[in-house]
Amino acid sequence: MITNIVEFFKNLPAKQCASCGSHIEEQHDCYSNTCTTCASKDL
Repeated sequence: MITNIVEFFKNLPAKQCASCGSHIEEQHDCYSNTCTTCASKDL
């Protein structure tokens, strides 16, 4: 059982881009799943 919610969020893995697999430099709990490079290609 998780006793501290802060520890839970600290231990989340780094997000990866769904298109290219690079690490996303954003908050781990944000909703985007693509990096800025891949997102700009879609425009």
